[in-house]
Amino acid sequence: MVIAEIQVAPSPPGTPDDPHAYVEAAIGVIQGSGLRCEVGALGTTLEGDADAVWATLRAAHEAMMAAGATGGISHLKVATVARTMDSLTAKFR
Repeated sequence: MVIAEIQVAPSPPGTPDDPHAYVEAAIGVIQGSGLRCEVGALGTTLEGDADAVWATLRAAHEAMMAAGATGGISHLKVATVARTMDSLTAKFR
């Protein structure tokens, strides 16, 4: 089991009509992946099989660029654990 968090930081962040368009493109890929995910204020957390998680992280970064960003950085945190997102956060919810 892998739990990962990604924060995409596109440049520019979006279009005049949709200031978060490139971030939302990345989130759309994650939500469409079939993996358990949770969108947060400063990043999106996902969990699942290692190969699926790594592929989704790459696809999210590429989606940000394909949506129109001229550059971008993806900040990642990745953990290989025997726990789930819910088991790590249940105490605080």
